[in-house]
Amino acid sequence: MTPVLELEGARLAFGGRTLWQDLDLAVEPGEFVAVLGPNGSGKTTLLKAVLGIQRLSAGSLRVLGRPPARGDRRIGYIPQQRLLDSSTPVRGADLVGFGVDGGRFGPPFRRRADRERIGRLVDEVGAGAFAGRAAWRLSGGEQQRLRVGQAVAAEPALLLCDEPLISLDLANQAAVSELIDRRRREHGTAVLFVTHDVNPVLEHVDRVVYLVDGRVRIGAPEEVLTSPVLSELYRTHVDVVRVHDRIVVVGAGHPADVHVETAP
Repeated sequence: MTPVLELEGARLAFGGRTLWQDLDLAVEPGEFVAVLGPNGSGKTTLLKAVLGIQRLSAGSLRVLGRPPARGDRRIGYIPQQRLLDSSTPVRGADLVGFGVDGGRFGPPFRRRADRERIGRLVDEVGAGAFAGRAAWRLSGGEQQRLRVGQAVAAEPALLLCDEPLISLDLANQAAVSELIDRRRREHGTAVLFVTHDVNPVLEHVDRVVYLVDGRVRIGAPEEVLTSPVLSELYRTHVDVVRVHDRIVVVGAGHPADVHVETAP
């Protein structure tokens, strides 16, 4: 199979600071890849490069065999959870509708086929009970379900998720994670999932890309999320403790800089 996403010798720097370098990554169809690391390590910038917003400083990047380009409908994007306010006069279903017809010009008169497509997507993300309500009145979890529907409306081959679970409670974290995972299992959509806490998606993750201070480590979670590997990356002693099905990372001297699930 042709990789959905390919980076070879990729480097990205701002001024004199290198966010990451020597990044070699090939993401296959249907693969779930989590991108981890502390604030400022370049996780979101990696997504921007894939979206064609940020150019690499060195190396190559290809999406479905082509250089990245802005507005590529083959890429779906789920942003961080941000609550809408009353100045956004749309219904919940309209958030999904933007994914169906957002790439077309002209008045927002939806064809019957588009309306039916929106209805199917609303049902797929379990939003039928609240999709008719004003979007700003919906909870964070409800809004995020609809953003998943919006992101997959164009049947993307690659789904980029930029910390979509922030501010969600545990139940909604699990629900949104399961929606994303079901999409990739049933449709072969590759997932690149940026997160600080891998635990809500740990059971779904095939590989981890860990970015720290310009360095990169890639592998299965059990290979990367270990005390020796994270201690090497952070250049300080780090303990990794597994508590039932959760991972807790304790960084000696710098716990706030270790963002998997951090204990004091």
